[in-house]
Amino acid sequence: MCNLYSLTKGQAAIREIVGAMTDRIGNLPSLPAIFPDQSAPVVRQGEEGRELVMMRWGMPSPKFALKNRKTDPGVTNVRNLGSSHWRRWLGPEHRCLVPFTSFSEYRVEKDKSRTPVWFAQNEDRPLTFFAGIWTEWTSVRKVKEGEVTADLYGFLTTEANETVGAVHPKAMPVILTEPDEWETWLTAPFDEAKALQRPLPEGALEIVAEGERRDGEGG
Repeated sequence: MCNLYSLTKGQAAIREIVGAMTDRIGNLPSLPAIFPDQSAPVVRQGEEGRELVMMRWGMPSPKFALKNRKTDPGVTNVRNLGSSHWRRWLGPEHRCLVPFTSFSEYRVEKDKSRTPVWFAQNEDRPLTFFAGIWTEWTSVRKVKEGEVTADLYGFLTTEANETVGAVHPKAMPVILTEPDEWETWLTAPFDEAKALQRPLPEGALEIVAEGERRDGEGG
């Protein structure tokens, strides 16, 4: 599971690359380490066109996962789109693009320790996007916080390509690199958009860093 990623390109770059007409996030700092339940930028289709907003990372958990729990920390990665829990959020009105510059998976070492390994398109860490879904939801994320209503997001995963699979064999995020893919994900019927849930071709990603839980601070 991808539970750590970075975004070190500013909001002007995000707006320019996806044509976001409305920016609702204020002053965005560099985010070299984004963890579950933190707030991060998301691009969604609003009434007046694409808009850039902040959301909390972690979609609502299925009911079975909440048995005997007082909180719902959220689900960061979504794989089984046939599940009735996720189907309600697969229409264009609930799809979003999650900007990132690199993402991390943990490599399990022989001594059972875990080393963060960072992946990006190349050493320059160009801005690109995960295929995401979002919803407004009321729940208790943390006991001390109590019940809150918030916009929540997660992103899709799929089978790993060779590069990611050498570190994390089970899965990799669904990554959209081209403008036509962004348009399809944000606007097309799901029968068309679902074809985007596939791994990137081999050679489209490379390892850009290892060992730290932050990446690309100079981006």
